Amino acid sequence: MERTFPAYPNQNIIRPRWRTDLLFYLGQNLFWSWLVLWILGQFGTWLQALVPISFQRTIQEQNYFLQVTEVVILSDLLIYWAHRWQHSWSFLWRFHKTHHTAEHLDWLAAYREHPLDTVFTVGVINLPAFCLGFPLETLAGFIAFRGLWAVYIHSNVSLPIGPLKWVIGSPELHHWHHVKERNCGNYANLSPLMDLLFGTHVAPGHFPDELGVNGEGPKSYWYYLIEPFLPKRK
Repeated sequence: MERTFPAYPNQNIIRPRWRTDLLFYLGQNLFWSWLVLWILGQFGTWLQALVPISFQRTIQEQNYFLQVTEVVILSDLLIYWAHRWQHSWSFLWRFHKTHHTAEHLDWLAAYREHPLDTVFTVGVINLPAFCLGFPLETLAGFIAFRGLWAVYIHSNVSLPIGPLKWVIGSPELHHWHHVKERNCGNYANLSPLMDLLFGTHVAPGHFPDELGVNGEGPKSYWYYLIEPFLPKRK
C-alpha cells in the first residue's frame, strides 16, 4: 500500500533513521513483547482478584458481538485519555517522547516505542477488559487487530475513505498527531469520535510537512532506551 498510495511519494523505503526503527522492531518482537506480557500478567492476576466472580461471569456469558463492542468502546475511551496524559504529564512524556522522535513515518516507525511506554499503553488498552472478565479469545483477536491497526495508521499511505473519516481513524489523522508540537490533538486510536467529542480533532485535509519533536535530533537506539532515566536537560 505504501508503494501504491504513498502520502509522501518522495519518501524512500530506505529512509533516514530506518536502522534505528529496525532495531526497535527487532527488540520489540524478539524481547520486549515477552517482558510486557509477563508484567501485564502479574498485574492482571492481582487486579482480576479484586473483581467479583459473579460480575466476570456476567460479562463472559454475553453475546460475542456485544463483548467485542464493549471492548472496543472501553479501550478506545481509556487509551484516548491515557494518550492525552502521555503528552501532558512530564513523567509519562519522558517515555512516550521516544515514539514521537520519528521524523519519517511508515509501517516500521510504528515500532519506535520505549518498552515501558509499551507496558503503559498495552496495559491501559487491555488490562481493564481482562480484569472485568472478558474472555481471552475476545481479547486475543482484538490485541492482534490493534497491532495491525497501529502499523496502518503510521504507514506512508494516503487512502481517502470519504464520509467514513468521521468514524474510522486514518494515517492522515495520526500523522497530524506526530507534528512537532507536543499537544497536537488526534489522541484517539481506532476512531476519531473521542477527539470529536472532547475537542481535540485535527483534520486540515492534507498531510503535514514536518514530523518529530521540537529540539530533538537523531540518537542511537540504546540512547533512546536510557534517555527517560537521565537527568532533565536545562
